[in-house]
Amino acid sequence: MAMAAVAANPSATAEDPEPHREAVPGLESQRRQIENGESGRERPLRAGESWFLVEQHWYRQWEVYVQGGEQDSSTFPGCINNAKLFEDQINWCLKKGLVEGEDYVLLPSAAWHFLVGWYGLEQGQPPIERKVVELRGTRKVEVYPVELLLVPHRDMGTPHSAQFSQIDSIDLVLRTAREKFLVRPEKETRLWVKNSQGSFERLCNTRVTVLDAALKSGQLVVMETRSKDGTWPSAQPQAGNKASKEDEDFQGQPGICGLTNLGNTCFMNSALQCLSNVPQLTEYFLKNRYLEELNFCNPLGMKGEIAEAYADLVKQAWSGHHRSIVPQVFKTKVGHFASQFLGYQQHDSQELLSFLLDGLHEDLNRVKKKEYVELCDAAGRPDHEVAQEAWQNHKRRNDSVIVDTFHGLFKSTLVCPDCGNVSVTFDPFCYLSVPLPVSHKRVMEVFFVSMDPRRKPEQHRLVVPKKGKISDLCVALAKHTGVSPERMMVADVFSHRFYKIYQLEESLSSILDRDDIFIYEVSGRSAICENSREDVVLPIYLRERTPARDYNNSYYGLMLFGHPLLVSVPRDRLSWDSLYHILLYRLSRYVTRPSSDDEDDGDEKDMAAKDSIPKPGHVAGGSSQNPGPEQAGPSSGVAGGSRAPVNNSPGPSHWPQRARRKHLFTLQTVNSNGTSDRSNFNEDTHAQPYIAIDWEPEMKKRYYNEVEAEGYVKHDCVGYVLKKAPVRLRECIELFTTMETLEKENPWFCPSCKQHQLATKKLDLWKLPETLIIHLKRFSYTRFSREKLDTLVEFPIRDLDFSEFVKPQNESAPELYKYDLIAVSNHYGGLRDGHYTTFACNKDSGQWHYFDDNSVSPVTENQIESKAAYVLFYQRQDVARRAKPQPDLSDPPAPPACGQPPNSEFMDVN
Repeated sequence: MAMAAVAANPSATAEDPEPHREAVPGLESQRRQIENGESGRERPLRAGESWFLVEQHWYRQWEVYVQGGEQDSSTFPGCINNAKLFEDQINWCLKKGLVEGEDYVLLPSAAWHFLVGWYGLEQGQPPIERKVVELRGTRKVEVYPVELLLVPHRDMGTPHSAQFSQIDSIDLVLRTAREKFLVRPEKETRLWVKNSQGSFERLCNTRVTVLDAALKSGQLVVMETRSKDGTWPSAQPQAGNKASKEDEDFQGQPGICGLTNLGNTCFMNSALQCLSNVPQLTEYFLKNRYLEELNFCNPLGMKGEIAEAYADLVKQAWSGHHRSIVPQVFKTKVGHFASQFLGYQQHDSQELLSFLLDGLHEDLNRVKKKEYVELCDAAGRPDHEVAQEAWQNHKRRNDSVIVDTFHGLFKSTLVCPDCGNVSVTFDPFCYLSVPLPVSHKRVMEVFFVSMDPRRKPEQHRLVVPKKGKISDLCVALAKHTGVSPERMMVADVFSHRFYKIYQLEESLSSILDRDDIFIYEVSGRSAICENSREDVVLPIYLRERTPARDYNNSYYGLMLFGHPLLVSVPRDRLSWDSLYHILLYRLSRYVTRPSSDDEDDGDEKDMAAKDSIPKPGHVAGGSSQNPGPEQAGPSSGVAGGSRAPVNNSPGPSHWPQRARRKHLFTLQTVNSNGTSDRSNFNEDTHAQPYIAIDWEPEMKKRYYNEVEAEGYVKHDCVGYVLKKAPVRLRECIELFTTMETLEKENPWFCPSCKQHQLATKKLDLWKLPETLIIHLKRFSYTRFSREKLDTLVEFPIRDLDFSEFVKPQNESAPELYKYDLIAVSNHYGGLRDGHYTTFACNKDSGQWHYFDDNSVSPVTENQIESKAAYVLFYQRQDVARRAKPQPDLSDPPAPPACGQPPNSEFMDVN
């Protein structure tokens, strides 16, 4: 209760004490009632009760009077007169520094009223009422309350003084300010206090006391009123005042409001638009019911800040005064409490939605102090009894508008494969993450390089098992080319070099869709037997010498170009001259042979440095992602395989010297990166060298046809499109509720066996929420791959029936299982570059709109279903009917929204 400035309120004064004078008891009786007993001044203080100040001189005169025993004595004190306690008789402010026992005495409420009834109060004087407060375990009468200066935000030049007890709540300060400044009941207000540094701080929690808020006398308290466009005046930058005025003049359909993309924040905009179009949640915020339930002391919450930031967005979007708004404050709050959303990287709308629902729940949790609840197993009890107990336990710790709107209940059944023990538990959920039926096939694009130099590389589109091996890829290609899988080698080509040469037993999951996979035809003459002819498979790179950077023939002056080759060379032709002619033959499609006039003697010096080559061992391979030392290890493609030449092959002494003839190119042994001359290093002579074909710029220009070298043809299979059959949402839900066996990484501890077991698990839906969120698990992540499933999921706009999935069913209330769609979060594009948008049904008009950041456009229902659908929001039909507003004929028709309907074939991406 406000301690008015000892109230300059005439109604609180004694106008004429005589007419209201009560029957006066005897003097001794008066003394006993005032001094002793329950009503007397000697009684103990009780927190919260009122006591009154009486001027010391008057009280001492009264004591002399009653002790004298004569009612007609000249010591009669007259009316109570507290004039000496006041600074003046206009504002009736109490003097500073008054001391109890010297300047005044304190009387309890009953004693005060007795004295006023018997003697009256001096004309025009207000009673000096003060409260008993308990501070740090000590009770005392608060003679000097906290005097605050209240001002409205719109006019901070004329403060109004008001006094409050330290035990008064901030809510009382707010109500007092609203009364003083004549704020209408429907208007929303909040308080700011000016601190000692001169800056303003929000008084967020209105349930704390003046003492807890550390308010001191003389502090300035500002009351701010929310504008009709949903914004707070203090949140508007000065430069934006003009735009804000224009927005206030704009009048559109509430809820039809875009959100500005702050930089890769379309995921956040999509989640917010979906949540904003959940009718019962939006009404909860628009009608300010959240103000009574803000939980500022929840250690799991965000001190009410997320709930307040979301409320600000909802009020602006549904004010009807904005075409679009900038969610910068909300973005900052989210990043503050969830560091994964800091910055401006692209994120998942479902992940943001999960964080936001949890944050709103904890900020609005009606349970202020969570009790410990022990989870109980069914232990043979009936399901309905265990389910009811689980839900009640959940509500004992979690009770908010989010629980009321979005939470349901699972039934989880685990069965031990050894002892048959059955464990039944009931767990709450906020949304369903349902899997999509996944194809076990995968489409891969590869390039086939034939041994026939006349044939261009062929692009093939192959269908292979998703969990297959490299050998499966070769088998699939063999069906198109007629070349035996035994005569194929698979390599990943990156930046003109071999990134990796694969073994046949390696998994296809290690190959990403973006990798450039080349499959080379090699010789099949590789059987290991007596007197067999074996071929050596040599990796070949193409390099061009750059004259401007030619430093003593070092690798700095050479640049890789073109596609590398895997070339089979007969063991009996392992000489430089033979290799030159073999390579000239393999390159003959795009390298022109020189005429005899072009050939002349070569440079003696050039030949002298090229006389030796390390002994051929295995085909070099492995990964070249670490371009460090030029060590060329055994091939990861055919190490230990039948295609690799054995180590007893001819050594360098068996390689004849190259002819001293001018060649089109020179040959050089290099490392697996193709960037180092191996002859400059001391390395393992058993390792198979990579061979580089080095071109002089002039020779390359004359004899090398770059256009022809880059040419390739498309096999007929490339034109085939593997059509994906659409799936129904019902199939996804069935898959979600299908029994499964736990994985090795996530076993269950059986209380009966006392061991971890790979139990069978089945989920059933037991209790469905008012608003059901269904997350389609389109993104798949494995150790080697990440992919997005762009399967079309067919989902109903109306009458989604869950009756067959819920156990038990309430046949008397079928509407409890039927849902209508109200919003969809869409994701277009792939994993690394994507864009989120929203379809949502306006709760007031029933019209569907498409929200693409700050652009909003009307759509028809047949445009909603697409491959981009990612998160679905369904509302239970009984809730929709209950919450449906009655049409108001006085409302003006909503203006048409701007923009065009979305085109699902061409969507912008960030």
